[in-house]
Amino acid sequence: MNRGEIILKGVEDIYHKKKKSKKFNIKNNSSPKLMVSLVKNWQLYTMLLLPITFYIVFMYTPIIGNIIAFRKYQPGGSIFGIQWVGMRYFNMFLSDAKFWSVFKNTVILSLSSLVIGFPMPIIFALFLNELKSLKFKKLVQITSYLPHFLSTIIICGMIMEVLAPNTGIINRLITTLGGSSISFMQNPNWFRPVYIISGIWQNLGWEAIIYIAALTNVDQQLYEAASIDGANKFQQMIHVSLAGIAPTIIIMLILAIGKLMTVGYEKVLLLYNPMTLDKADIISTYVYRLGIEANQYSYATAIGLLESVIGLTLVIIANKVSRKVSESSLW
Repeated sequence: MNRGEIILKGVEDIYHKKKKSKKFNIKNNSSPKLMVSLVKNWQLYTMLLLPITFYIVFMYTPIIGNIIAFRKYQPGGSIFGIQWVGMRYFNMFLSDAKFWSVFKNTVILSLSSLVIGFPMPIIFALFLNELKSLKFKKLVQITSYLPHFLSTIIICGMIMEVLAPNTGIINRLITTLGGSSISFMQNPNWFRPVYIISGIWQNLGWEAIIYIAALTNVDQQLYEAASIDGANKFQQMIHVSLAGIAPTIIIMLILAIGKLMTVGYEKVLLLYNPMTLDKADIISTYVYRLGIEANQYSYATAIGLLESVIGLTLVIIANKVSRKVSESSLW
């Protein structure tokens, strides 16, 4: 008997003795079970240390810094600010015309991405599920996953090369067909379509994984029953496949709604330019310029805090609506 087995046996003996004792309280029943689980599955719990540490250091600890949204901060001074100013910075951006411009751009870009981009992985997963050739199916999956693993700067570089006015493949095709070259990256009206379409291409396969996994749990007998009732492939897809993954879709939709205000600033920052700024500038890039370039840390923090509060509010509302209209919700 090795050391681990001896410790496990000792913990189990203590647990059984306490269970037999009259003094054993039912409310404390979870503690011995947790100890047994920790000893028995210590390898699995050890693997949690790294992600837990990551979230504590990079996600939860920085929350303390939100205090400077209510205090005046100066570089070199206290990290918690040097003077309490209350709602001063919130009043500043509420009366700032530039803030409301970037707020509008953020809402339009995020809603457009949600309405157009969210259904695409679902549709892709449904059609992929209908493929009979396993080799071709795997090839399509691998090909669709690859863009997700490319860094944002590589994706943006590829977009600029493909859409270049003179050398880009799209403009070459347009001119070959007799059309005129289009300056996609210099025309503000093209920024949103380019952002949304490239986002779909980049994340289509990766976001479809969870729906593909959910489709594997749909009872195959339902397809047989639908076929006997005369349903064709498309009707089976709608009434069996889509209905089977509906709870997963609802959960993913709630999470997507919570991210409406957090449009990724890296891609926008790399794609926009002074000519497209009116429609491309969003809250994240505005906060970046204020905080990093203009050193207005407290003002930028106040805007970022409002963005987070709006996102949390949207998740709560979406979850409540989902719980009322269906049986699926986050909590």
